Amino acid sequence: MNPAPDQPDRLRPRRSCLAVPGSNPRFLEKAQGLPADQVFLDLEDACAPLAKPDARHTVVKFLNEGDWSGKTRVVRVNDWTTHWTYRDVITVVEGAGPNLDCLMLPKVQDAEQVRALDLLLTQIEKTMGFAVGRIGIEAQIENARGLVNVDAIAAASPRLETIVFGPADFMASITMKSLVVGEQPPGYPADAYHYILMRILMAARSHDLQAIDGPYLQIRNVDGFREVAGRAAALGFDGKWVLHPGQVEAANEVFSPSQEDYDHAELILDAYEYFTSEEGGRKGSAMLGDEMIDEASRKMALVVSGKGRAAGLTRTAAFTPPEG
Repeated sequence: MNPAPDQPDRLRPRRSCLAVPGSNPRFLEKAQGLPADQVFLDLEDACAPLAKPDARHTVVKFLNEGDWSGKTRVVRVNDWTTHWTYRDVITVVEGAGPNLDCLMLPKVQDAEQVRALDLLLTQIEKTMGFAVGRIGIEAQIENARGLVNVDAIAAASPRLETIVFGPADFMASITMKSLVVGEQPPGYPADAYHYILMRILMAARSHDLQAIDGPYLQIRNVDGFREVAGRAAALGFDGKWVLHPGQVEAANEVFSPSQEDYDHAELILDAYEYFTSEEGGRKGSAMLGDEMIDEASRKMALVVSGKGRAAGLTRTAAFTPPEG
């Protein structure tokens, strides 16, 4: 189903989600020229408490005056357990609502926190004359309680676009034995994050939301970033946070299909369309080379082709119907 004319497409490209301190004009200026799919201007952890009031106005200025062409524009506000949240939301949305795509709510622990943000956004939109419901919400899961409640959180609001994993606070909340955010804890023989990531992914997909992996803090270790991002991409995550310009290109590559996979997906779609047609014999399944394809193959190919098109790939192979 297509969104209504005044509503956004909630499934935006988010291969690379660049974090930028809302209190740093130099970083905010530089971020506009980087090829990140999404940029979020951070009023939470990246801003010292004394810097937060001024950072709100800096964020408004850069949203209104900056050139964010081709990027999803997001602001991360402070979480509801602090005294900063309501003023973050009011200042940013009243000041720059038309130039804002989403608000990110950190440390979400239950559905009521998402609904509270939805209600406040609706009141501001109605007061300011903005389109009601246009601004989306990204919910960040950062502790055990949030993960336990992630299904209810994912269903909490039609504004929700993504469920985001916040590994640093999460690791602390479960007392994981590691100080390297995103890396495996020493002595554990398997992937310590597999259950967490799959739990988030299942909740997101069951409500047609995107799933985004959190940051990798060793910002100069691009190979390490690729490895960690590759695990999330293999599961089906849509993207990952990036903290440094050097991680942006790696994220865009990891969360895009390869040219070979993209071409193969497009061939499957073309072949399935042909073989199920009158001309192709109205077959429910058929052979594409040595591979049998059917409706399930078509669904899988649609995912890969959609990601490839969103990444700007163009096909290099064409389907040729069999003779006779």
